[in-house]
Amino acid sequence: MFELIREDIQVVFDRDPAARSSIETLTACPGLHAILFHRLNHWLWNKKLFLPARISAHLARFLTGVEIHPGATVGRRFFIDHGMGIVIGETAEIGDDCSIYHGVTLGGTSWNKGKRHPTLKNDVIIGAGAKVLGPITLGDCARVGSNAVVVKDVPDGATVVGIPGHIVARKERDVDEKEAQREAMAKKIGFDAYGASKDMPDPIQNALDTMLDHMHKVDRELNAMKKRLEDEN
Repeated sequence: MFELIREDIQVVFDRDPAARSSIETLTACPGLHAILFHRLNHWLWNKKLFLPARISAHLARFLTGVEIHPGATVGRRFFIDHGMGIVIGETAEIGDDCSIYHGVTLGGTSWNKGKRHPTLKNDVIIGAGAKVLGPITLGDCARVGSNAVVVKDVPDGATVVGIPGHIVARKERDVDEKEAQREAMAKKIGFDAYGASKDMPDPIQNALDTMLDHMHKVDRELNAMKKRLEDEN
């Protein structure tokens, strides 16, 4: 338990550039307070002390603006930024190294008493205002854009935006190689193409990507021509 708490405190410094000191974090970080409350509440819940767990969770909601059902399972190094308006349901499962922002809902879509809330695997990030609903699974390293509504499974490494949520990017080998080529070309011409959010469906970013792809092709052909000329001489 104490090791988990130590990690919960450290992760605030790792992911929040506004964090300045341990005292400030412990006294003025509602996301951290909500997680610490939940660690206790979940322990009480597992000990079948349901009423004390619910009362403590209700108090935590009043103090932090974050509602986490004591039955929810939360992994290590969970990070909540800002926190206000977050709702996490009873059968939600959150893996290690996940981050969620204010206004996020991990909610259910039925009144069945079984599994009815989402499962987040490791290293998932959910943007502000997003709603992830139903007994679905978000794979490792999945990303959910702000205000998206997700009601279907999300594969590993995918980025989802929109209402309803749809995949706009996916980390695959061929995609990673193309991004590496673009970054190399951008560096060569002194231009940072990815200063903002390369996973978002920005038409300007798409145009820049197309230009960089074309420049990479031209550069490769020029190098081939130069080599042939050098060989002939």
